Amino acid sequence: MHWLWVIIVGLVVGIIAKAVTPGKEAMGFIITAILGIAGSFISTFIGEKLGWWGETGLVHFLGSIGGAVILLVIYHALFRRGATS
Repeated sequence: MHWLWVIIVGLVVGIIAKAVTPGKEAMGFIITAILGIAGSFISTFIGEKLGWWGETGLVHFLGSIGGAVILLVIYHALFRRGATS
């Protein structure tokens, strides 16, 4: 059940991360949700293994947002539209 909550929170986190990440992006809801879920999974795994937080709580939620923002920044750096290589 814990990982189901990570997925649900990841959807919300993806939307919040997209809202706080600077720049205009033309990515859809699916990519936003996937990056939010991935950020939530990564921050949950790392945070729990390092003992930074437990399974639930505000710090866990904020860590998930941070993980999603980092993934969004990486996504924008790799898949920037109109950028020349």
